[in-house]
Order: sequence, then C-alpha cells, then structure tokens
Amino acid sequence: MQPSPKGVQTILPLSRHSALLTIAMVAAGFGLTLLVFYPGVWTYDARFVYQDIAKGFRGDWQSPVMVVLWSLIDPIAPGSASLFLLIVTLYWLAFGLLALTLARRSVWLAALVLLLALSPPAFVFIGTLWRDVLFACLWLLAAVLAFVVADRAAKLRVPIQALALGLLALGVLLRPNALIAAPVLAAAIVWPAQFSWKRAAIIFVPAGIGLFALVQVVYYGALGAVRQHPLHPIMVFDIAGISHFTQQNQFPVTWTASENALLTTGCYQPTEWDIYWRFDPCQFVMKRLESDKIFGTPALAEVWQRAVTHHPVAYLQHRASFMWNFLAGGANLTMWVQDIDDPPNLPFADRPAFVALKAIHDVLKPTPLFRPGSWLLVCIAACALAWRRRDTPAGTFAIGACGSAAVYTLTFFAVGVASDFRYAYWAVLAGLTGAIAIAQRRGETLSF
Repeated sequence: MQPSPKGVQTILPLSRHSALLTIAMVAAGFGLTLLVFYPGVWTYDARFVYQDIAKGFRGDWQSPVMVVLWSLIDPIAPGSASLFLLIVTLYWLAFGLLALTLARRSVWLAALVLLLALSPPAFVFIGTLWRDVLFACLWLLAAVLAFVVADRAAKLRVPIQALALGLLALGVLLRPNALIAAPVLAAAIVWPAQFSWKRAAIIFVPAGIGLFALVQVVYYGALGAVRQHPLHPIMVFDIAGISHFTQQNQFPVTWTASENALLTTGCYQPTEWDIYWRFDPCQFVMKRLESDKIFGTPALAEVWQRAVTHHPVAYLQHRASFMWNFLAGGANLTMWVQDIDDPPNLPFADRPAFVALKAIHDVLKPTPLFRPGSWLLVCIAACALAWRRRDTPAGTFAIGACGSAAVYTLTFFAVGVASDFRYAYWAVLAGLTGAIAIAQRRGETLSF
C-alpha cells in the first residue's frame, strides 16, 4: 500500500490471524506474570496502606485514594492479591491494546511490543505492590486509549478520551508530584491526532491548577484525609543537605558536639531522607524535631525557606548530588528481594520462574538498563524523533507519553527524598512504547 498524503489517514484492517495471535501472546504474558509473582510482592509502603484499610484511617502520606481504591477491590482477593491483580490487568490491557493496534501493520511489530513488556526493566517491577507501579500502568493505559481512538468518530472517541483523562487524574491522586507532568499527557489525550505545543502551553497552567484543586477536594474534602505533612520529609532532607554543604547546622535546634559533627559531616548521603528518620546513628534528627514539635508545624517550613534563600548554592549542591545519584547511582533499590528469606512475605521466592528472573535481574542491575538516567534519555530522544511526526497519532502518543515521563522524572530534582529505580518506572514504560509507536510509517492509522 502506498503511503497516504500528509493529513490523510488510512485505516488498515486487522486480520483475524493477527488478532488471535496477539491476544494469545497477551494471555501468555498475563499467565507468566501470575506464575512468577502471584499473589504479589509486599513492600513496607504497601503494608502501611493495608494497615490503614483495617484501621479505617486515611492519611495523606501514602495517598488516601490508594487506601480507598484498595479497600474497594480487596473483597475480590483479600490481601496482596487484589492490588496485584489490578496492576497486572492494567499493565497487560495497555500493552495488549497497543499490540492489537500495531498488529494492523505488522504482527511482528505487535509481537515486539509484547516482548518489550517482558523486558527486565519493566517486568521485574510489575508484581511489586508500589503505587509508583500502579501510577505508571494507569498513565500508560490512558495514553494507549487515546492513541487507539485518535482517528475515530467523536461518538466513540470522546467517551474513551474522557476515560483516559479519568485515568490520568487518578494517577495524579496517587502521585501528586505528577501535577507538572500531567498537562503534557493531557494534551495528547485531548488532541490525540496532532500534538501542538501551543495548545499544550495554553492548557498547561489551567490543567495544573485544576488537578491541584482536585487533589485538595478529594483528599481533604471528599475523603477527609488526615494531614501528615508529606512535604516535610523533603524539607528535613534539604535542611540536612544544606547543613552538610555549609558545614553549619541549619536546624532550629542546638545539638551536642557529637550530634553536630554527625549532622554536618557523618550522616549525609544523597540517597534518602530515611537516614535521619529510621537509621542509627542519625535518627536523632527526627526524634528531636518531633519531640520539640517542629516537624509537622509551620516552623519547619520557615526554617527550610530561610536555609534555601540564605544558602542557594548549598541547596543546589545537595539537590544535584541527589539527582545524580538517582539518575546514575548503581546501588539504588530495584527489584524487591528484601524478604527473600521470609516465605510469608515472599511466598514465591523458590519458584523456578522467579529464581530465573532474579538471576537475570542480578546480571543486568549494574548495566544502564537499571539506571533512571538511561530511561530519561530514551524519553527525550523519543520526543525528539517524534517531533517531526507530531501531526500524526503515533507522534502525538510518543510525545505525550515520553514528554510527560521526562518531566515527571525531572520533578524529583526538587521533591525526591529517595533514589529508588521505581520512581522512574513511568519513564521505562513510556520509553518502551513510545519508541515502538514512532516506528510505524507516516499516513497509517493503526486504530480499531
């Protein structure tokens, strides 16, 4: 078939053979995921959320929406299995829809995207109960849905776009720091056939404000969440970092000589704020801030503002050190194996499929595949390659997914308090799918 002129869309037929083969591969992938990970990998964050369900407590530290969502689906398969099945279903639904769409051009292209769904940087996390994984799957499905109906009549397209925007909003409610990245993906959902930077710029501020208002209304209005001051760990981490780089205590507390030496010299690592909260010998910082009733009060925000404005260079040194470790650090947390010797928490640790996957992970972990910086670069490159094709659904999909993933990853420069690889998981999924989407020829619309 000759390529259509620019702006003219040709809907390619999907053969029954290609459809059945693609569906069979998706089913096989779903089954393999169950074989490896069922009933899901508990993490400390997941346990906190599940305990809140039992207590009927809704705080804003782990997202009250996560608590409510899990409580709604929990009767289906109580415990970890309910959330695990939701994540896996969203994951394979998104990859499956994308593969069926691509299969209109080539079953091999569809097979490739499904093989990429099994690639270690994506697959090793899909069984882990982290809201970062759920967030990424929601946004991937939102982007794919918009791509699938990009050329369809409004009667079909508009309801699917509304669903995609709902998934995008749900992702923000799970991860509020996605506020800045959300308008990029929203633009690709609202105008899926052509990405316009002017339209994206116009909606950027209103969309951000609207989503911020949504978080406030849902968290504290509809759900009555208890304020646990989730921004304060960022402030503690920043103040401690500034204290280290200035070699002067910036906290409104007088420490002992040994504590002051630890604070300015011994404690600081550009890895995570937990050093000052849960680990000896530096947990004295949070103990003192809590006992003196500084943490969780406006006083801490005032101290943070003063430290940042008086020592901007030290603040940037701290944030740059953290970001470099996050993007390029080799010791960052990747696959969850902390409970490898605890069968109740990791009941599938001795399954041959899981053992094989862990062995592959262990070999690949030191490589760029498990560096967030690599996936940030993949997303930036995909956006650059897609820019000339921004007047097509494929280019719009790549820019919306990879552009939002790049922006989201970069937000951790300001708000990151830990350097786990999971925080870049949306960049992994966006980079994999965006790269495949822009491989198709101009003029072919590969939708249902």
